[in-house]
Amino acid sequence: MKLNAATEMMPVTWQPLQICILLLLPNRHRVGLTSPWWIGVDVCHLNLHKTFCIPHGGGGPEMGPIGVKKHLVPYLPSHPVRHTAPEQSKPLGTVSAAPWGSTLILPISYTYIAMMGSQGLTDAYSIAILNANYMAKRLESHYPILFRGVSGTIAHEFIVDLRPLKTSARIEPEDVAKRLIDYRFYGLTMSCSIPGTLMIEPTESESKAELDRFYDALISIRQEIAEIEKGTVDINNNVIKGAPHPPQLLMADKWTKPYSKEYAAYPAPWLRAAKFWPTTCSSLSHG
Repeated sequence: MKLNAATEMMPVTWQPLQICILLLLPNRHRVGLTSPWWIGVDVCHLNLHKTFCIPHGGGGPEMGPIGVKKHLVPYLPSHPVRHTAPEQSKPLGTVSAAPWGSTLILPISYTYIAMMGSQGLTDAYSIAILNANYMAKRLESHYPILFRGVSGTIAHEFIVDLRPLKTSARIEPEDVAKRLIDYRFYGLTMSCSIPGTLMIEPTESESKAELDRFYDALISIRQEIAEIEKGTVDINNNVIKGAPHPPQLLMADKWTKPYSKEYAAYPAPWLRAAKFWPTTCSSLSHG
């Protein structure tokens, strides 16, 4: 099968069928804008997690339909109790105890899709793409952004490269994620696809004000890292390595850190009006 530019990004070839498989995980950048058929793949898993309001299932297998082209229909799996394969098929066996998926979780996605409608979904995920590109553009002068398109744009998420910081300041993705907790943000996805990176996925639901607060937090953390790079603060004992800073640490009688409790807890002025406290310390937060 001849692959076009899109399918060459993620082909999996299986002899002798010569098929191209596309795994659509979070689908935000495709909903209403393209389709597996247009791209030219033979097999496509439409994973419903996140994009269509369901979780991974506690780390378990993904949920969602698997679509195939006509020449692969005879090979679709069957079921020992309820026959699901077409006539004169050559099923490769059974892959699931439930032939039609989970009746407990799929209605959530169905209801969401029905409520949003076709145009509503397209509009929502277009905003997700806009938000991601807005953040990537604002961050590009502070952090390297990986995997941009030929026009410099990205899809619904992007990857920030922190690998140079390991050499310059001994900073790992875990350190940045923990310091973000002090800024009241949940730690980002770390080392997804590439070790030493952070993945940022703004989604369509956050306001511009919240996106700006998140952007400002990452820039502030980059400035804190710059102090380590310049040698102004100790490379092993600093506010990033000590993060996060929970109440029990800040209220302790003994405080031996080279930075103030106030700076540890309130690195940004807006935190005084809306602070969410971490409940645990990092391994370096004691002392």
